[in-house]
Amino acid sequence: MITLGVPSKGRLMEKTFHWFAARGVEMRRTGSDRDYGAEIAGLPVALRLLAAGEIPRELATGRIHLGVTGSDLVRERIPAWDQTVEVMADMGFGHADLMIAVPAWWVDVRTLDDLDAVAADFRAAHGHRLRIATKYHRLVRDFLRDAGVADYRLIDSQGATEGTVAHGTAEAIADITSTGETLRANHLRVLDDGLIHRSEATLFRSRNADWGDAERESLTFLQKQLETVAG
Repeated sequence: MITLGVPSKGRLMEKTFHWFAARGVEMRRTGSDRDYGAEIAGLPVALRLLAAGEIPRELATGRIHLGVTGSDLVRERIPAWDQTVEVMADMGFGHADLMIAVPAWWVDVRTLDDLDAVAADFRAAHGHRLRIATKYHRLVRDFLRDAGVADYRLIDSQGATEGTVAHGTAEAIADITSTGETLRANHLRVLDDGLIHRSEATLFRSRNADWGDAERESLTFLQKQLETVAG
Protein backbone atom coordinates (compact mmCIF):
# COMPACT_ATOMS: atom_id res chain seq x y z
CA MET A 1 0.00 0.00 0.00
CA ILE A 2 1.17 3.54 -0.70
CA THR A 3 0.68 6.65 1.42
CA LEU A 4 -0.66 9.92 0.03
CA GLY A 5 -0.21 13.15 1.98
CA VAL A 6 -2.65 16.00 1.34
CA PRO A 7 -3.17 19.41 2.99
CA SER A 8 -4.98 19.16 6.30
CA LYS A 9 -7.05 22.34 6.28
CA GLY A 10 -8.53 25.25 4.40
CA ARG A 11 -9.31 25.75 0.75
CA LEU A 12 -6.25 23.78 -0.33
CA MET A 13 -7.62 20.67 1.38
CA GLU A 14 -11.13 21.26 0.00
CA LYS A 15 -9.88 21.75 -3.54
CA THR A 16 -7.64 18.68 -3.27
CA PHE A 17 -10.58 16.55 -2.15
CA HIS A 18 -12.66 17.97 -5.00
CA TRP A 19 -9.90 17.35 -7.59
CA PHE A 20 -9.65 13.69 -6.65
CA ALA A 21 -13.43 13.29 -6.34
CA ALA A 22 -13.88 14.65 -9.88
CA ARG A 23 -11.62 11.79 -10.97
CA GLY A 24 -13.51 9.11 -9.09
CA VAL A 25 -11.31 8.99 -5.99
CA GLU A 26 -13.37 9.73 -2.89
CA MET A 27 -11.48 11.12 0.09
CA ARG A 28 -13.24 11.57 3.40
CA ARG A 29 -12.43 12.57 6.94
CA THR A 30 -13.02 9.87 9.54
CA GLY A 31 -13.03 12.00 12.69
CA SER A 32 -13.18 15.56 13.92
CA ASP A 33 -11.26 18.48 12.48
CA ARG A 34 -8.72 18.01 15.27
CA ASP A 35 -7.71 14.36 14.91
CA TYR A 36 -6.73 14.48 11.20
CA GLY A 37 -8.19 11.09 10.43
CA ALA A 38 -9.00 10.45 6.76
CA GLU A 39 -9.30 7.64 4.24
CA ILE A 40 -9.79 6.84 0.58
CA ALA A 41 -12.62 4.47 -0.19
CA GLY A 42 -11.93 1.38 -2.29
CA LEU A 43 -8.28 2.00 -3.13
CA PRO A 44 -5.04 0.54 -1.69
CA VAL A 45 -3.90 4.02 -0.63
CA ALA A 46 -3.43 5.29 2.94
CA LEU A 47 -4.41 8.94 3.31
CA ARG A 48 -2.53 11.30 5.65
CA LEU A 49 -3.60 14.86 6.40
CA LEU A 50 -0.56 17.09 6.86
CA ALA A 51 0.27 20.78 6.91
CA ALA A 52 1.13 21.85 3.35
CA GLY A 53 4.56 22.96 4.56
CA GLU A 54 5.30 19.51 6.02
CA ILE A 55 4.59 17.61 2.83
CA PRO A 56 7.88 18.49 1.04
CA ARG A 57 9.84 17.12 4.01
CA GLU A 58 7.79 13.93 4.11
CA LEU A 59 8.29 13.43 0.36
CA ALA A 60 12.03 14.05 0.64
CA THR A 61 12.47 11.54 3.44
CA GLY A 62 10.27 8.99 1.70
CA ARG A 63 7.82 8.72 4.58
CA ILE A 64 5.02 9.31 2.08
CA HIS A 65 4.91 8.01 -1.48
CA LEU A 66 2.77 10.79 -2.94
CA GLY A 67 1.98 14.30 -1.78
CA VAL A 68 -0.09 17.33 -2.77
CA THR A 69 1.42 20.73 -2.02
CA GLY A 70 2.47 23.97 -3.69
CA SER A 71 5.27 23.72 -6.22
CA ASP A 72 6.89 26.74 -4.54
CA LEU A 73 7.26 24.83 -1.26
CA VAL A 74 8.84 21.80 -2.93
CA ARG A 75 11.32 23.90 -4.90
CA GLU A 76 12.21 25.97 -1.84
CA ARG A 77 12.49 23.23 0.76
CA ILE A 78 13.99 20.32 -1.17
CA PRO A 79 17.54 20.82 -2.52
CA ALA A 80 17.83 19.38 -6.05
CA TRP A 81 14.08 18.84 -5.83
CA ASP A 82 13.73 17.28 -9.28
CA GLN A 83 16.10 14.49 -8.25
CA THR A 84 14.05 13.81 -5.12
CA VAL A 85 10.47 14.06 -6.37
CA GLU A 86 8.65 13.70 -9.68
CA VAL A 87 5.70 15.79 -10.84
CA MET A 88 2.72 13.55 -11.46
CA ALA A 89 0.07 16.21 -12.13
CA ASP A 90 -0.37 19.97 -12.11
CA MET A 91 -3.73 20.28 -10.39
CA GLY A 92 -4.96 23.65 -11.68
CA PHE A 93 -5.60 25.45 -8.39
CA GLY A 94 -3.67 27.16 -5.63
CA HIS A 95 -2.08 29.55 -8.12
CA ALA A 96 0.32 32.19 -6.80
CA ASP A 97 3.39 33.97 -8.15
CA LEU A 98 6.65 34.46 -6.30
CA MET A 99 7.75 37.99 -7.22
CA ILE A 100 10.38 40.62 -6.46
CA ALA A 101 8.73 43.89 -5.41
CA VAL A 102 10.22 47.29 -4.59
CA PRO A 103 8.76 50.49 -3.12
CA ALA A 104 6.37 52.17 -5.54
CA TRP A 105 8.23 55.45 -5.10
CA TRP A 106 11.37 53.94 -6.67
CA VAL A 107 10.11 55.25 -10.00
CA ASP A 108 13.33 54.52 -11.88
CA VAL A 109 13.63 50.91 -10.68
CA ARG A 110 11.71 48.78 -13.17
CA THR A 111 13.98 45.82 -13.91
CA LEU A 112 16.51 43.53 -12.26
CA ASP A 113 19.32 45.55 -13.87
CA ASP A 114 17.89 48.64 -12.18
CA LEU A 115 17.76 46.78 -8.87
CA ASP A 116 21.37 45.72 -9.25
CA ALA A 117 22.41 49.35 -9.84
CA VAL A 118 20.38 50.59 -6.87
CA ALA A 119 21.87 47.88 -4.66
CA ALA A 120 25.40 49.00 -5.54
CA ASP A 121 24.52 52.65 -4.88
CA PHE A 122 22.79 51.72 -1.63
CA ARG A 123 25.87 49.91 -0.31
CA ALA A 124 28.13 52.80 -1.26
CA ALA A 125 25.84 55.29 0.49
CA HIS A 126 24.95 53.30 3.62
CA GLY A 127 27.87 50.95 4.13
CA HIS A 128 25.73 47.82 4.14
CA ARG A 129 23.84 45.80 1.58
CA LEU A 130 20.28 46.38 0.48
CA ARG A 131 17.92 44.09 2.39
CA ILE A 132 15.34 41.88 0.69
CA ALA A 133 12.79 40.24 3.02
CA THR A 134 11.50 36.79 2.05
CA LYS A 135 10.50 33.33 3.20
CA TYR A 136 11.97 31.80 0.03
CA HIS A 137 15.72 32.05 0.44
CA ARG A 138 16.79 29.30 -1.96
CA LEU A 139 14.51 30.33 -4.82
CA VAL A 140 15.28 34.05 -4.49
CA ARG A 141 19.04 33.55 -4.12
CA ASP A 142 19.22 31.33 -7.22
CA PHE A 143 17.05 33.71 -9.23
CA LEU A 144 19.08 36.80 -8.36
CA ARG A 145 22.36 35.00 -8.94
CA ASP A 146 21.25 33.97 -12.43
CA ALA A 147 20.14 37.57 -13.08
CA GLY A 148 23.51 38.96 -11.99
CA VAL A 149 22.15 40.96 -9.05
CA ALA A 150 24.70 41.51 -6.27
CA ASP A 151 25.20 43.73 -3.20
CA TYR A 152 22.05 42.57 -1.43
CA ARG A 153 21.31 40.32 1.52
CA LEU A 154 18.25 38.27 2.29
CA ILE A 155 16.54 38.66 5.63
CA ASP A 156 14.10 36.09 6.92
CA SER A 157 10.45 37.06 7.13
CA GLN A 158 8.13 34.82 9.12
CA GLY A 159 5.31 37.32 9.38
CA ALA A 160 3.72 39.71 6.90
CA THR A 161 6.52 40.17 4.38
CA GLU A 162 4.71 43.02 2.63
CA GLY A 163 4.97 45.16 5.76
CA THR A 164 8.74 44.94 6.17
CA VAL A 165 9.48 47.91 3.89
CA ALA A 166 7.03 50.17 5.70
CA HIS A 167 8.49 49.03 9.02
CA GLY A 168 12.01 49.84 7.89
CA THR A 169 13.37 46.31 8.23
CA ALA A 170 13.89 45.80 4.48
CA GLU A 171 14.25 47.85 1.30
CA ALA A 172 12.53 45.31 -1.01
CA ILE A 173 10.71 42.00 -0.75
CA ALA A 174 10.26 38.68 -2.54
CA ASP A 175 6.94 37.06 -1.76
CA ILE A 176 4.01 35.03 -3.04
CA THR A 177 1.04 36.95 -4.44
CA SER A 178 -2.11 35.86 -6.22
CA THR A 179 -3.73 39.20 -7.06
CA GLY A 180 -1.14 41.82 -6.14
CA GLU A 181 -3.66 43.73 -4.03
CA THR A 182 -1.69 43.36 -0.79
CA LEU A 183 1.45 44.61 -2.51
CA ARG A 184 -0.34 47.67 -3.82
CA ALA A 185 -1.91 48.32 -0.42
CA ASN A 186 1.62 48.41 1.02
CA HIS A 187 2.86 50.72 -1.75
CA LEU A 188 4.98 48.08 -3.44
CA ARG A 189 5.43 47.40 -7.15
CA VAL A 190 6.56 44.22 -8.87
CA LEU A 191 9.59 44.49 -11.14
CA ASP A 192 8.81 44.03 -14.82
CA ASP A 193 11.06 40.96 -14.94
CA GLY A 194 10.65 40.05 -11.27
CA LEU A 195 8.69 36.80 -11.64
CA ILE A 196 10.63 34.04 -9.88
CA HIS A 197 8.16 31.14 -9.99
CA ARG A 198 4.52 30.50 -10.88
CA SER A 199 3.27 28.15 -8.20
CA GLU A 200 0.26 25.87 -8.14
CA ALA A 201 -0.94 22.82 -6.24
CA THR A 202 0.88 19.79 -7.62
CA LEU A 203 0.76 16.04 -7.08
CA PHE A 204 4.30 14.78 -6.49
CA ARG A 205 5.80 11.29 -6.30
CA SER A 206 8.70 10.69 -3.92
CA ARG A 207 11.74 9.01 -5.47
CA ASN A 208 13.02 8.16 -1.97
CA ALA A 209 9.99 6.20 -0.76
CA ASP A 210 9.95 2.40 -0.68
CA TRP A 211 8.76 1.37 -4.12
CA GLY A 212 8.47 -2.39 -3.94
CA ASP A 213 6.19 -4.49 -6.09
CA ALA A 214 3.16 -3.89 -3.87
CA GLU A 215 3.69 -0.12 -3.85
CA ARG A 216 4.14 0.03 -7.61
CA GLU A 217 0.99 -2.01 -8.07
CA SER A 218 -0.93 0.38 -5.83
CA LEU A 219 0.41 3.38 -7.76
CA THR A 220 -0.59 1.82 -11.08
CA PHE A 221 -4.07 1.13 -9.71
CA LEU A 222 -4.44 4.76 -8.61
CA GLN A 223 -3.10 6.12 -11.90
CA LYS A 224 -5.51 3.99 -13.91
CA GLN A 225 -8.40 5.25 -11.84
CA LEU A 226 -7.39 8.89 -12.34
CA GLU A 227 -6.72 8.45 -16.05
CA THR A 228 -9.92 6.51 -16.72
CA VAL A 229 -12.19 9.15 -15.23
CA ALA A 230 -10.13 12.09 -16.53
CA GLY A 231 -10.20 10.63 -20.02
